[in-house]
Amino acid sequence: RGHIVNMGRVIRGQRKGAGSIFKSHTKHRKGAAKLRPLDYSERNGYLKGVVKEIIHDPGRGAPLAVVSFRDPYRYRLRKEIFIATEGMYTGQFVYCGKKAALQIGNCLPIGTMPEGTIVCNLEEKSGDRGKVARTSGNYATVVSHNPETKRTRVKLPSGVKKVYPSANRAMIGIVAGGGRIDKPMLKAGRAYHKYKAKRNCWPRVRGVAMNPVEHPHGGGNHQHIGTPSTVRRDTSAGRKVGLIAARRTGRIRGGKKNLKGDKETD
Repeated sequence: RGHIVNMGRVIRGQRKGAGSIFKSHTKHRKGAAKLRPLDYSERNGYLKGVVKEIIHDPGRGAPLAVVSFRDPYRYRLRKEIFIATEGMYTGQFVYCGKKAALQIGNCLPIGTMPEGTIVCNLEEKSGDRGKVARTSGNYATVVSHNPETKRTRVKLPSGVKKVYPSANRAMIGIVAGGGRIDKPMLKAGRAYHKYKAKRNCWPRVRGVAMNPVEHPHGGGNHQHIGTPSTVRRDTSAGRKVGLIAARRTGRIRGGKKNLKGDKETD
């Protein structure tokens, strides 16, 4: 009973994991934006769909396109929600499948595209309906093909080059809504409404501005961190703030260096 445990409060990063007030605000969202489920007609031929409307999705910078396809197996229409590519319009025909033409808005396997094609909404694993390069103005670039191993190198939005199976599908073109971050927010009210649609993550109080009980960086007569801002990967959850398992710190000077074995110059 006389054992004193010197403990602080549960910090913000730990509270976020529990959900509660930190859940995402999904009430008015339009639904998950995905490619068509991979079926026989996409693997072997193509399907024609028509863009019914282009809609805004709250909390997402990119517009969505509602595309209507005929069901290949029964008499009905299937509506899919795609991420709109730049240049898409209502009434446009989009084609999905291996034999689809190389036109903006069409969805086809990256193995059938020529090198240098700009794509978005790329699948990470075959048939997962699109995971990579989905935010407004983003795109990936098809770099090279390896027909023997059926794999394709793709340059991702981060600049990293990664190898994917050639059967993975992607949409051609860049995601619509680009240039969104060029315009400054200017006032706090705009940031308030932006994050109101997304989730409770604004305003964000800095750790150095807190008391020692609330944050590892808190306290002290001047606002300073007082300890190295890097922490190790396996540290306890209440200490895990700042630069977690940083490989390097400081500004990046002299640009990015190409990795060994990369022949392409960026």
